[in-house]
Amino acid sequence: MTAKLVSRLPAEWEPQSGVQLTWPHADSDWADRLSEVEPVFVEIGAAISRYQQLLVVCQSAPHARHIRSLLLNAGVDADRLRQAIATSDDTWARDHGAICVERDGRPMLLDFQFNGWGGKFDAARDNDITPALSRAGVFGDTPCSTLAFVLEGGAIETDGRSTLLATRHTLVTDTRNPGMDTAAVEALLREQLGIERFLWLDHGDLAGDDTDGHIDTLARFAGPDTILYATCEADDVDFPGLVAMADELTQLRKSDGSAYRLMPLPPPGIHFDHDGRRLPASYANFLIINGAVLLPVYGVANDQLAIGVLADAFPGRDIIPIDCRHIIAQNGSLHCLTMQFPANLPLHDGPGIETPQP
Repeated sequence: MTAKLVSRLPAEWEPQSGVQLTWPHADSDWADRLSEVEPVFVEIGAAISRYQQLLVVCQSAPHARHIRSLLLNAGVDADRLRQAIATSDDTWARDHGAICVERDGRPMLLDFQFNGWGGKFDAARDNDITPALSRAGVFGDTPCSTLAFVLEGGAIETDGRSTLLATRHTLVTDTRNPGMDTAAVEALLREQLGIERFLWLDHGDLAGDDTDGHIDTLARFAGPDTILYATCEADDVDFPGLVAMADELTQLRKSDGSAYRLMPLPPPGIHFDHDGRRLPASYANFLIINGAVLLPVYGVANDQLAIGVLADAFPGRDIIPIDCRHIIAQNGSLHCLTMQFPANLPLHDGPGIETPQP
């Protein structure tokens, strides 16, 4: 009988090889905002590359050359820049990117399905990015398994010790996984991700959010004992749901039965697009990388308070604020744009990428 492989989903604070960005282009929802949003992508990419590799998914070879020029002019080390070509609908790498687990200590890519957050948007091209990169050798010979289950990376948080934190309504829902109840979803995640403890939240959502309440906009592990969580002012429409979520968090327990250390994030302000549409700002949408945390900020006084909370939660890491007001115009923020990969996953340029020879 063949022994069953043991899976583990690493925590975000564990050592990483790099981070994926899927770059905006003229055939995406960013078409009329490229001049505003590309500088933010450059800032994110430059910050990442100071600590580790940056993998950029580009629409075409000319697009790749354009991006390379922007990044090198911003001081990105060419040796840390990896590029690959794959057509995309949008830029939310957290949700269409590969989820990398360890199987008996070796990296394994899981290609879950992405259906545009329950069919809200076209996502066929985004859904094919991970297998396209795998076929192109971007991840070396790391095996890639395609699964029928719909799961976005922004929907799950882990402590790296087999505990999952998630909102139930982003996984157990007929718009994503019809016919599957909580028990069925848990069974699949137990098998694929090695999850043993499930911490489900049934409250919490942000006005303007397309994801139905991804956990990475609401509550995040900052270590195996600590959870940071979103708050808002009492007159905000999100207040009842976030208060109910905070109460749920107080009831969660670690594997030893003790309570988590809970750290509230300050309200990020109420933000609207030029057409009056509410935008989903959240300080919880931070990205942990090697030696640093990238924090989305929104041009309000509480930005400084949020930087202080992150500094307390992540001692020894640099806290790098990134102004994400242009990003939330498309209903996501910094963590939503990125997907990190563990240190044992190799990253290579894809075919068709021209890199100057030394």
